[in-house]
Amino acid sequence: MISRQSRFALLSALLSAQQFAYASPAEYRASSYVFGTIAQITVMDADTTRAQAAVGRVFVEFDRMHRELHAWQPGELVALNEAISHGGTNLRTTPEIARLIRESQRLEAQSGGLFNPAIGQLVRLWSFHRDKPGGPLPDPKDIARIVAARPRMSDLSVRGGVVTSVNRSVQLDFGGYAKGYALDRAADLLRASGIRNALINVGGNALALGRHGERAWRVGLDSPRGTALLATLDLYDGEAVGTSGDYRRYYEIGGRRYAHIIDPRTGYPVADVESVTVLVPRGAGAGALSDAASKPIFIAGPSGWREAAARMGISWAMLIDMEGEIHLTRGLQARLHWSEPERVGEVAP
Repeated sequence: MISRQSRFALLSALLSAQQFAYASPAEYRASSYVFGTIAQITVMDADTTRAQAAVGRVFVEFDRMHRELHAWQPGELVALNEAISHGGTNLRTTPEIARLIRESQRLEAQSGGLFNPAIGQLVRLWSFHRDKPGGPLPDPKDIARIVAARPRMSDLSVRGGVVTSVNRSVQLDFGGYAKGYALDRAADLLRASGIRNALINVGGNALALGRHGERAWRVGLDSPRGTALLATLDLYDGEAVGTSGDYRRYYEIGGRRYAHIIDPRTGYPVADVESVTVLVPRGAGAGALSDAASKPIFIAGPSGWREAAARMGISWAMLIDMEGEIHLTRGLQARLHWSEPERVGEVAP
């Protein structure tokens, strides 16, 4: 389900098909439904034909990624997961999946195990593999069994395009990484097409190229509860911002909310955080890091978010706890334009 997208995406996106609109002679916008969410690209370029062609190439690439990296529909990743579950060794996969495994292993180690795309069995158990997740709740014994098996990215070894696993319980799901990876791929394709100024937004994760005319690109950050924007943020060339929230994919049973971010240590959805936002400076893989880094910070919770952010190399971060209190780093506080500045709580160095 899609419960809320960032405000700037909602302004022009339709769920059913790509939409093309012209906001000014130099601005071209397009949106598409992919990765189970809305992807929107805004390009500032006087050559509309070039902008349209470049964005079209990006959406073709997004469609390919969606098919080949989907963890639950037939494709290369599903085939690899099935082979792992049967105890296979020396399993051939695509260079792209092999690269994603290696990068995820690095991020898992950096996060102390909180970033863990190997827990696809738990994702399925909690029904977050479905387009519309929901009950019944899983049997606690099944959760305990998977947690006891300790599926981890480090259970895999990769040599070239060959994968070997020492744990049949590993089931790869790159859902906590794919949107950010898509931002980086889109940026590469746009630059290669001669586009210098664009904003790429995939389900609330955004990456900026250049500027929006005479100013920086501006994005909105949702309030996890309610309909108003919490704040806006100016994004500069190469910067990426990512938000993970309990309002994006969730369901409620017995008055309790179960959201899609699962703590691999317990096997249960995180229950004491509403959202986490991270801002990543320009650099290789900025989009992917903006997506991945928000997860361990979210899982670490109100008591451990600062240490988790530091481990991930994130200087600009914000966490909103279940009481609605805002915790953030001083650097990010200085970058945000608040709708309700009086709500700001803990400010960390």
